[in-house]
Amino acid sequence: MTRVLFVAGSGRSGSTLVTNVLGQADGVFAAGELRYLWQRGAMEDRPCGCGQSFTECPVWTQVMKEVDTDPPAVVDTLRRRLRMRRLPAMLWRRRAKAHPGIAALYAALGSEVVVDSSKLPPYGLLVDGLPGVDMRVLHLVRDPRAAAFSWRRRKRLDGPDDVTFMSRPPVAKAALLWLVWNATTALLWRRSGRYMRVRYEDFVADPAGVTRRIADFAGVPGVTFDGNTVHLAPTHAVAGNPSRHRTGDVAVVPDDEWVRGLSRSAFALVTAITAPLLWRWRYPLRRAAAGSPAGVGTRATGG
Repeated sequence: MTRVLFVAGSGRSGSTLVTNVLGQADGVFAAGELRYLWQRGAMEDRPCGCGQSFTECPVWTQVMKEVDTDPPAVVDTLRRRLRMRRLPAMLWRRRAKAHPGIAALYAALGSEVVVDSSKLPPYGLLVDGLPGVDMRVLHLVRDPRAAAFSWRRRKRLDGPDDVTFMSRPPVAKAALLWLVWNATTALLWRRSGRYMRVRYEDFVADPAGVTRRIADFAGVPGVTFDGNTVHLAPTHAVAGNPSRHRTGDVAVVPDDEWVRGLSRSAFALVTAITAPLLWRWRYPLRRAAAGSPAGVGTRATGG
């Protein structure tokens, strides 16, 4: 039985840092966004979190030897099955059929606790239905105004030398995706008994304490912090934010640039779209209040 801690929610929620922190614990494999393994790993041969290319990484080389499948076929299947227009049917059935290659992948990962930060709820539904998988859901939530601002930053997919940039959706689309994916995550798993919701802002305020709570939920050892600083060794995260390549001493500190940098109109638009969940998860509606410690995101610094 493979235990999977599925980090669910929307993009730019801080999942890369949380995944890498958890990956420092014994018996935890920080896999990153596994839904992109076939495209970015097997087909594009992008860098693993360890710094080597996917095909040169000894860990993924061994795993893929046990996964006998056609990567383009898996990519095509995922594109079709994860379209938003299929979401109502998936919610109605509360199950989804996965490509055999996906089942083979999670089986090949063994019995370690696998942290999968794929976030997309429909993909989580695929994983939850796999034989031999014991899945727990970490619902990671971040202030949608901070997330929308982060989406507008120009980031290269795999570091400063990469010619490919991460997508930059308009703030309205980023807000809508935040609302849909977070509401879907809660709807699917909130009452399952295998669900834990964490605000990224609370992780900022007490990284050691919140990490211990997550570790207890996942059934893994804790991670040692020195104040708000954690030492990150390389992981094998296959995809995600380029910060997954960060190693060394990393401090988790507040980042409130979005409070000043997000335009008044964008702030109002995102707030209006996401208002149904803002109050429920204790996010303030006003910009001034959003700049308080409970309303900021995080910035990781260190070598």
